[in-house]
Amino acid sequence: MAVVNVPPMLSKLLSSSPKAAAVLAILPVLLVFYKTTSKPKRVKKVPQSGERVLILGASSGVGRAIARKYAARGARVCVVGRRQSLLSEVEKECHDAQPVSVSHGQLLAIPADFTSVEDMVQVREKLQEEWHGLDTLVVAAGVSALQPLLAVAGVEAERGVDLRVTSKEGIEKAAKVAGAAVQGNYIGPLIAAVTFIPMLSNTSKSPSIILINSLASVIPAPTRTLYASTKASSLVLYQALAIEHPKIHFTFFMPSTIEGDFRASAVDSGPVREVDPNKHGLKKEAVAQRCLDAVDKYEKAVFMPGLMRYAHLLYWLWPSFIEGKAKQKYNFST
Repeated sequence: MAVVNVPPMLSKLLSSSPKAAAVLAILPVLLVFYKTTSKPKRVKKVPQSGERVLILGASSGVGRAIARKYAARGARVCVVGRRQSLLSEVEKECHDAQPVSVSHGQLLAIPADFTSVEDMVQVREKLQEEWHGLDTLVVAAGVSALQPLLAVAGVEAERGVDLRVTSKEGIEKAAKVAGAAVQGNYIGPLIAAVTFIPMLSNTSKSPSIILINSLASVIPAPTRTLYASTKASSLVLYQALAIEHPKIHFTFFMPSTIEGDFRASAVDSGPVREVDPNKHGLKKEAVAQRCLDAVDKYEKAVFMPGLMRYAHLLYWLWPSFIEGKAKQKYNFST
């Protein structure tokens, strides 16, 4: 039978405190009980039919799936994305998903870039004109980055071989790619928050914001240095905003790899090391439904799969174990 080596810190805690061991043992049971018995709370203040929902990054991926689900339950949905052709497809999908009883004007499609202040102000003005406010903001837009940081600069790490000195051009390229990641994963969410928080706060009986983030923002992963660090910055930004604006409920959604073409938004280039997410990633429809449920139930930090919450905790107790698993997942070795 396999023997599990418990980290000394955890072993000492459990042996010295039976109460601590009991609490740790019962936590999963309590969490499951809460998840299975808790009922949606927000619907009492904001009926699902007619809820005013703005989705940034709705032209593809999870944002697109979320838009369809909100439309299907009769919400007023505004889809925003940079690509007009894809946005038109989403608009039609949402229209087809809407209940027959839904009145005209429930659906808006606005081509815009959420990293543009001018574009976001125009979206806000349109929402004010059409709906006189907003109940729910979904921040699903962002960019990916798939390479080790030094690989972006043109330096590949090889086992047993000294690293080459990075060239001036390589350093400049790394800084340029990092700037693009910051723009898409931090500046965009920041602009969205500054633009729409007053509208949400002033016009909704139960204002909510959900940030579609990533598990990589709380569990480090090789080849995801730029992606994870910029995602982590927007996560902490919104966590701080949640304290500064207690009237608004914030949900931080942290899924593992999701199926789809997210790699197409990569701001770097080079070979992809991990297994194709379309074969092993989370299903977009399931992720979208989990997002809606989290907002309805006022959930704060949401991990998907749920067990990843414990992987996050385990990283701080036994980092080498989690780091080893991360290397396996991304087929990384040096």
